[in-house]
Amino acid sequence: MSESDLLPGQNLAHLLPPSWKTEVSRWYAEDTPSFDWAGFVVGEEEQEAILWGKSGGVLAGVPFFDEVFKQAECTVEWLLPEGSVIPPNTKTKVAIVRGKARQLLLAERVGLNTLARCSGIASVSRRFRDLARAEGWKGVVAGTRKTTPGFRLVEKYGMMVGGVDPHRHDLSSMVMLKDNHIWATGSITQAIKSVRRVAGFSLLVNVECQNYEEANEAISAGANIVMLDNLLGEELHGAAKRLKEEWKGKREFLIETSGGIVEGGLKARLGPDIDILSTSAVHQSCPHVDFSLKIQPRQKQ
Repeated sequence: MSESDLLPGQNLAHLLPPSWKTEVSRWYAEDTPSFDWAGFVVGEEEQEAILWGKSGGVLAGVPFFDEVFKQAECTVEWLLPEGSVIPPNTKTKVAIVRGKARQLLLAERVGLNTLARCSGIASVSRRFRDLARAEGWKGVVAGTRKTTPGFRLVEKYGMMVGGVDPHRHDLSSMVMLKDNHIWATGSITQAIKSVRRVAGFSLLVNVECQNYEEANEAISAGANIVMLDNLLGEELHGAAKRLKEEWKGKREFLIETSGGIVEGGLKARLGPDIDILSTSAVHQSCPHVDFSLKIQPRQKQ
């Protein structure tokens, strides 16, 4: 869900848990573990700085940027709403940040790095979503759990601003039985049976399958989602169609395609029997959106 999909009064920032602001304090502890030598030079005169967008992309990460500067006792006035597209090949005035010079520069790099990374993820996510929609596909494009340790909340947030589904957030969000779980347990049926004893009715079970036979076994054993991993072409779409036809009216389930999906290969994975397309390409190795923060020059006396 992107900002453009929200109803009046809805804000993706309202999804963030109460604990997230402590992450910003940790970012500061990492970036300024001791003395701020350069900050000593500029002092604490009130200054105004312009946040410039210097490369095209989707603006994302507003609440994180706000909190970074709030903890530095600065204020941010946004000139563009989150989810806006910053045009390429031009400098775009995105926000005005006000505060003491030392504090503005203390927060500068932490804020810019976070905004650049989150916006980069939102930009790639938006492209994936738009490509899928242009093909008329009605399913869900989703990210994965292959996120940066300690930075997952920002990266998942960027996916949502870009308009893709964040998939599961952690190991506790949904049961996903992958090949290693199956091999360690002995069979798909046994793995599903075992996890159902403890996971209860409220958690979906997603099973990674290497072929039609494994997917059929998983559905028979009660899987809610079968992930046809690394299947391509007719092997993928043929298996998906056969599963939907054979289980029609007997059991409800979703079919997910995953494994090595990049932007150029997206269309080949879309089909009428595919419900979910999950890929790490919307958040791994994404180019950052380039921002800069420039204090307005003082008038010469």
